[in-house]
Amino acid sequence: MQEISSSRRGTVIYLLVWLFLGIALGGVISLASDAPLANAMLFAIPMNLLYAYAAGYSAYYLCRAYPLGSGRTAATALVLTVAAVVSGFLWLVLGRSWNGACLMLDVAWAGIAFNAQLSALIVGLGILLYGFAAAVHYLVIEFVRAKGAEQRELESLLMAQEAELRMLRTQIDPHFLFNSLNSISALTSQDPKAARRMTLELASFFRQSLGMEAHKKVTLDEELRLIRHFLAIEQVRFGARLLVEEQVDEQAAACLVPPMIIQPLVENAVKHGICNMPEGGTIRVTARRDGSILHIRVDNPVDLDMASVRSDGHGIGLTNVRQRLAGVYKHEASIHWGRIDNSFGVDIAMPAQTGEEGE
Repeated sequence: MQEISSSRRGTVIYLLVWLFLGIALGGVISLASDAPLANAMLFAIPMNLLYAYAAGYSAYYLCRAYPLGSGRTAATALVLTVAAVVSGFLWLVLGRSWNGACLMLDVAWAGIAFNAQLSALIVGLGILLYGFAAAVHYLVIEFVRAKGAEQRELESLLMAQEAELRMLRTQIDPHFLFNSLNSISALTSQDPKAARRMTLELASFFRQSLGMEAHKKVTLDEELRLIRHFLAIEQVRFGARLLVEEQVDEQAAACLVPPMIIQPLVENAVKHGICNMPEGGTIRVTARRDGSILHIRVDNPVDLDMASVRSDGHGIGLTNVRQRLAGVYKHEASIHWGRIDNSFGVDIAMPAQTGEEGE
């Protein structure tokens, strides 16, 4: 009963059903006892609405106490049968009392003539209506239980997905940290000032990245600021060998992206591109918004003779980005990469979302 009465719509539907049954009972009484229709309706409708709550609450608590599938089928049937019979006779007593009150009004439109046939009809109908109430409550209880189980399963899946995304994100920081510490270690003996500058840049980088960690998505502009910080660290190491170009339109910069989704691509561009080329090269980051799609591309030069380029996509960075995109956007996002001549490029396409449009 609580599930039904918990919403206004459920309560209205429940009462309308019982009102219809009351009208039907009034019509049957009028035909069976030759009572005026108004008298029969005045007797049947209030009785039926009262029985709707009395039988409804009784059946609800019994359905709760004896749930389906509990392995007590015989006990459940016996209890509900006894309750239905008792309710039927109590409804008869209530009906006689209500009819007596109507007869006391001594008006033509109130009161009906009770007989044995009408008494049997009320008791029998009371038993059937009690069974109807029990069946309705069993259906509602099972529906609510199934819906609750589905909701809990969905919450579990979301929690598992969030844990997986968190794990994927935490893979990035140690990977980048180890590379940076190796670089600092190499610079310590060659250029102590550069090593100190790189250490300070590294501290600032992680301070900013920790601030982004609290958000599921950040603007592309924030992501690019973090990348610029990362490239400043690498430029301490590579100097003039590392050049950077950005082509990001204003609409694209305002779009939301998962934190540190581009940084692994830029890190790969440095590690597998610039690092293997004595003459260095230029890393290009481009982004544009095309309607509801955000396109991001990272290009870097590669040495054609070097076999270390992960064009097959088995590197940590590309695999991580692909899994995170799939976790956040499902099939709505894609990532493609490939090498053309002496250039390696990674293309990302994802839904273009802004703070105003909602995540």
